[in-house]
Amino acid sequence: MEPIPSKTKRRFFLNVLMSSFFKKREGIEHRPQFPKVNSGQICLTWVGHASFLLQTHKHNILIDPNWSNWMLIIRRLKRAGIALDALPSIDLVLITHAHFDHLNKKTLKMIAKNQPIIVPKGVKNLVRGIGFEKILEMNWWEKIEIDGTEITFTPAKHWGARVLADFYRGYGGYCLKFDGRSVYHCGDTAYFEKFSEIGERLHPEVVLMPIGSYDPPSGRDVHINPEKAVQAFQELRGKIMIPMHFGTYRMSYEPLHEPAYRLIMAAKKKGILSQVCFLNEGIPTIL
Repeated sequence: MEPIPSKTKRRFFLNVLMSSFFKKREGIEHRPQFPKVNSGQICLTWVGHASFLLQTHKHNILIDPNWSNWMLIIRRLKRAGIALDALPSIDLVLITHAHFDHLNKKTLKMIAKNQPIIVPKGVKNLVRGIGFEKILEMNWWEKIEIDGTEITFTPAKHWGARVLADFYRGYGGYCLKFDGRSVYHCGDTAYFEKFSEIGERLHPEVVLMPIGSYDPPSGRDVHINPEKAVQAFQELRGKIMIPMHFGTYRMSYEPLHEPAYRLIMAAKKKGILSQVCFLNEGIPTIL
């Protein structure tokens, strides 16, 4: 493993940002042939970072779509897995919170085609007027049903401010239920005690679990590390864990390869490695 500099010698600008500027961008921008999705099936395509295309037999849903090659001064190190103009017609967009790597206005403007968008409470003004037919705001544990898909906005341990002063904005995750199946996108979160409650109340089957950005320069406990991700997944009592929020942008001190390695080791130790499913960006996967 790449050695991590001691905390007394680490400099975020030099150790993380500058090294990212000169790193060759990796990955392939695919133009996939999306499979036919039958009732009772889930098709997931990881775009990269926390962005997913979720397809059911009725809907094409984008979660936290972000095709940007720059997130402020942080450079994208792995290409978005799908060409933006290769997407199917999108029926619904979900945004977990207002941070720039999850709510990317440039991407949203290109996707908006008069479909509805769901955002946390206090985020509506950020997506108003860019082409969405209806903007729905949600608080924790609120539910909405759209054409047979039940969507619950779930708690998280994070924060929602777009800029320093707007702490009124909400944040969280989404659990979607349809055709007897369920998918839970955790959003950005650190480990917290409500994973057990989410598991008890919603019984998520497929869990899109963040595993990176756990060693930030601020030292704040706002992203879950791989070992705690395994613990959270077990408390959720999920069936399939799909790792996300790693390998795309380097926003933290840990090397890009470290989250996946640590997750594999932690899952193996707990006997759940067979339940971990790493997706390749841009490759549709039927579950």
